[in-house]
Amino acid sequence: MNKKKIAIVVVVLALVAAAVYAIYDYQREKDQPLTLYGNVDIRTVNLGFRVDGRLASLTVDEGDAVKAGQLLGKLDDAPYLNALQQAKANVASSQAQLDLLQAGYRQEEIAQVRSEMAQRQSAYAYADSYYQRQRGLWASKSTSADALEDARTSRNQALANLQAAKDKLAQYESGNRPQEIDQAKANLAQAQASLAQAELNLQDTTLISPSEGTVLTRAVEPGTMVSASSTIFTLSLTRPVWIRAYINEINLQHAVPGSKVEIFTDGRPDQPYHGTVGFVSPTAEFTPKSVETPDLRTDLVYRLRIIVTDADDHLRQGMPVTLRFAQP
Repeated sequence: MNKKKIAIVVVVLALVAAAVYAIYDYQREKDQPLTLYGNVDIRTVNLGFRVDGRLASLTVDEGDAVKAGQLLGKLDDAPYLNALQQAKANVASSQAQLDLLQAGYRQEEIAQVRSEMAQRQSAYAYADSYYQRQRGLWASKSTSADALEDARTSRNQALANLQAAKDKLAQYESGNRPQEIDQAKANLAQAQASLAQAELNLQDTTLISPSEGTVLTRAVEPGTMVSASSTIFTLSLTRPVWIRAYINEINLQHAVPGSKVEIFTDGRPDQPYHGTVGFVSPTAEFTPKSVETPDLRTDLVYRLRIIVTDADDHLRQGMPVTLRFAQP
């Protein structure tokens, strides 16, 4: 009987010990920081010229580090220089035409037209006087019908010439029509727009780095005829560096934008990088195969973007990392 009691006590103690261990293990797991797995996600940019031409030179090669604003390459700019000179000449010609129309006619030109009108006035007076004489002669049957008709025709022609001279003098004295000046202004604006485009095309014969980064690929070599937007370099942007990770719905409350995260790599297991949650996808998706935890592969998860605040050159595109959220 004593042995039976002892056995019961042992069993009870074992159950109590198991329960205590289970509670301890649950509490320990609960107190562990949330751990996720992800990959370094560095953006890349395809760089090219906005205009066509023959590639004259490249200044960097694959693997070179470049800075924002650094010259990467140049096209042969001779055709664009010629186009720029032509555009400048067109602007100068259009400006001169507008100035001429706005200035009106010179006094010497007006005086010449006035003198021409006076001559045609005299010619009309003579033609009209001759016609009147012919009419008188015709009344006394002293001239022929043909002579009278010739005199009438000459008088009418002289009158038409006089009216044309008067109209021309009125035009010279009043200046050019507003419609002609407006048309000249429009021609000048068009020429100026063409000049601006020519200047932009010449500027686009140089390829400038938009940001700090590293050259991943160099697609062509000097001497190649390239078309607009053809890829010349592929540039990996150095900053910012992001981590792409995924979190399940149970732990989604921990992924608040601005939350602090420690980032561990295999090469630096004891020296974490630091980052903050910058973006949380509003829609769920199936876990991508790139995530290293097999138990999450078929779960619905939410994509996170972690912005690394102290990134260096050791973080490379696609590198796997481990993320640990700070304890709440």
